Amino acid sequence: MTNWKHIVCDQGEGWAQLTLSRPKVLNALSREVLTELDAAIDWVERNDAVRVLIITGAGDKAFVAGADITELNQIESSEEAERTALLGQRVFARLEELDKPVIMAINGFALGGGMELAMCGDILLASEKAKFGQPEINLGVIPGYGGTQRLSRLVGRQMAKYLCMTGIMLTADEAARCGLVQKVVPPEALLEEAKRLAETLAKKAPIALKYIKKAIHHGVDIDLPSGLRLEASYFGLTFDTDDRKEGMDAFLNKREPRFTGK
Repeated sequence: MTNWKHIVCDQGEGWAQLTLSRPKVLNALSREVLTELDAAIDWVERNDAVRVLIITGAGDKAFVAGADITELNQIESSEEAERTALLGQRVFARLEELDKPVIMAINGFALGGGMELAMCGDILLASEKAKFGQPEINLGVIPGYGGTQRLSRLVGRQMAKYLCMTGIMLTADEAARCGLVQKVVPPEALLEEAKRLAETLAKKAPIALKYIKKAIHHGVDIDLPSGLRLEASYFGLTFDTDDRKEGMDAFLNKREPRFTGK
């Protein structure tokens, strides 16, 4: 089922696109949106026809402009606030752990929870009009959906402190220079580029893609010898697959491989 109130689903050859759609509030993340995103991830996990996931925002102004401040303002205790943060962290972590590549097509403001969502993607494509920031400091709070932790791992501790402490916004080009974004494209080309990339990835060996993601995600925060051992383990596992046989046979016989994910 892909019947969600605030998420629109489209599918193409090997990919699915989830568009977060609350345009009147710049696609702000409410508990309801997070719950729907959680369900959408379930659907992507179960759907073998979906090899790559694209996430974007509705309209031309915002990817996700942040959490729903009206809803957050109704929180009455630190315990309730912590539960809210843990909900967002759990859903976002599922994207990081998803066995399929996740492309973030960032079409406008990616602020607060929106930037935290974007950082859970494997590849970030940004419109030239995109803006990034963690402005929670201006509300008297801190990022709660993983911002302090993922940002520091992506751009370093000092830059993360600078961004979180000042709440300033980065342009798409500045985000690319920081290593947050992999490619910046004209606004009208963003979704076309995301789908082109998704179709490219969908033709790759799904099991190898899964292990690349796991090796990098789980290896980056451990010591190098342990990370190399992890890599060797995943390398070995790919040799038990039909895809490995197909890939090497295709190479030796000078033809295009047809991977099945087995």
